[in-house]
Amino acid sequence: MSEVLSNLSNTLAAAVDTAGPSIVRVEARRRMPASGVVWSSDGVIVTAHHVVEFDDNITIGLADGSEVTANLVGRDPTTDIAVLRATGAHLSPPTWAGAETLKVGHLALALGRPVETIMATLGIVSALRKDWRTPAGGRFDYYLQTDVVMYPGFSGGPLVDTAGRFLGLNSSALLRGVSLTIPTGTVASVVETLLAHGHVRRGYLGVGAQVVRLPAALAQQLDQETGLLLGSVEPNSPAERGGLFMGDTIVALDGHAVHHLDDLLTLLTGDRVGQAVAVRIVRGGQVQEVKVVVGEQE
Repeated sequence: MSEVLSNLSNTLAAAVDTAGPSIVRVEARRRMPASGVVWSSDGVIVTAHHVVEFDDNITIGLADGSEVTANLVGRDPTTDIAVLRATGAHLSPPTWAGAETLKVGHLALALGRPVETIMATLGIVSALRKDWRTPAGGRFDYYLQTDVVMYPGFSGGPLVDTAGRFLGLNSSALLRGVSLTIPTGTVASVVETLLAHGHVRRGYLGVGAQVVRLPAALAQQLDQETGLLLGSVEPNSPAERGGLFMGDTIVALDGHAVHHLDDLLTLLTGDRVGQAVAVRIVRGGQVQEVKVVVGEQE
């Protein structure tokens, strides 16, 4: 038993050694520093949105003890991700792994560098499922929860597996009292968008809606039981310009069925902004289709 524990201990220590050079200290707020992760060797660093209060003159503490300055490239509050760009530093990006390599019960390490040295805490993956929308409206490709203790300053640091591969970015701000990790796929998508545009583009129709059950005949015809009844249509919104009215029931957008509000929000992706999409509605008991040019949410 002692040999097993010794081997496990050495494996975990080796994982920290492997990951350590890619974890930085981020001094971007008035209280204690937080952590960040090297994204690319040319100076791009990703951290948590809620720990970044400054736009420029941010101090980055590197693994070798040196410091460089960085500026904010962009942020997405809905997923709690911010991207920084450091100057004059040679950075070591880590190896990333997808959440599909994980199972509930797997060991994982949360790492941080709120001080000069690396810090670690051990736990297990306690919940894992595909697709999750944050309370702020951001979309994760996986909901990834652990029981690791999130020490002060750990937000923006990584969750790593026993091989030292990065599984995502830790955040203490997405759900109160819950240790969540922003999975690799979501981090990659948001970072690339922020690097390209400085913000995450999200589609917008300008409607207020609630779920309603469709009449039996329509439910059978459409092969779905619910749709979204429009309780309001904002003046001069994409919805109004496209011919949607209060009292319409949306049942599909761009060929995809809409059962609940989350379905609509999920379909209003940045790549649909400025595009004319087909919106299937029920109006006066009849199924119709209108074209709506998707706007961009400010």
